[in-house]
Amino acid sequence: MGKSVQKLTDSVNLIASKDTWIEGLATQQLIKTSELAGMHRVAGMPDLHPGRGYPIGAAFFTKNKIYPALVGNDIGCGMALWQSSLKVSKVNLDKIVKKLKDIELPLDDSWSNIIQMRRNEKNLRVQGFDHALGTIGGGNHFAEFQAVDEVYNERAFSALGLSKQQLQLLVHSGSRGLGQSILVKHITEHNHDGLQSSEQSFTHYFEQHDEAVRWAELNREMIAKRFLDAIRADGNVILDVNHNLVTAKEIGGIQGFLHRKGATPSDCGAVVIPGSRGDYSYLVKPRDDADEAMHMSLYSLAHGAGRKWKRGECQGRLSHKYKRDDLYKTELGSRVICANKELLYDEAPQAYKKAQTIIADLEEAGLIDVIARLRPILTFKTNGGCSA
Repeated sequence: MGKSVQKLTDSVNLIASKDTWIEGLATQQLIKTSELAGMHRVAGMPDLHPGRGYPIGAAFFTKNKIYPALVGNDIGCGMALWQSSLKVSKVNLDKIVKKLKDIELPLDDSWSNIIQMRRNEKNLRVQGFDHALGTIGGGNHFAEFQAVDEVYNERAFSALGLSKQQLQLLVHSGSRGLGQSILVKHITEHNHDGLQSSEQSFTHYFEQHDEAVRWAELNREMIAKRFLDAIRADGNVILDVNHNLVTAKEIGGIQGFLHRKGATPSDCGAVVIPGSRGDYSYLVKPRDDADEAMHMSLYSLAHGAGRKWKRGECQGRLSHKYKRDDLYKTELGSRVICANKELLYDEAPQAYKKAQTIIADLEEAGLIDVIARLRPILTFKTNGGCSA
């Protein structure tokens, strides 16, 4: 067991060194959640932070029961990395900023055919939410153009079809209003009670959940394609991995259900673990020899840098040090598009842990090898009022 694996109770592990700052409330929520009926094991990631009753940055393994509230309202939220046809050396930031002026409007009729084709391929039957396809949403969601800053594993890097010269696009978003509607309906009917696998409502939730995951994947695809279209570039998807979902899984010989709330799967190949908008992101691959470590971490990794400060208190912490205009450029020289003042402060780099500390914890736990480091060039949040 790696040095950065802490055993909090018989059923709760925390994948973080003792030097990594984690808010006490988050740890309390992690232990409290482990006491739910049917809960078998719980693992917190190094980006663990408090949520609304349940912590974010954690995985939960249950037997014979699922808890939709643990997945939350953004079912299928995840990260997609696309490589563009535009070379980094050809990037003109001022021109790109102008081209993103209308990027938040609903997709127009010219996108109808591709949306319908992809809906059919993904077997999407749900109606009434497609107006939100191709839109990022609020909170910590973003689209970020990136450059490859360092390559640590040339073989793994090349195997993914990546090029150091090309501009990359990282998209973080989920199922928007669809996931929200599913959770609200569940809470209305069942409160925060879980669903037994023998119940009809269990099957019904899973059907809705799985469709929301597929819809979220399509949403990220449409976001990527419209951003690439805006800068007059083509692109191809390198990876797309969900970090808010529940799946059937066998762990340690026990058949159960693995809930991930802000926890990136370590059993889906290479993934990107992003930093804040003023920090590096890391392309990593799960280690081939990490069976014991993966078991301890419930086959999950961090999904980002993890918040240090609560939303709503960031402006008060930063406004006396930084004017609003100061936050549109980062220490790495990247640009930020965010016309929502509250969001500009809430998502400031200072509100997050350093991504390198998260990566170091995962490496020390024996879970990952780093393939490459990605540097932000332009982070897009919103051009105006930001919808949740």
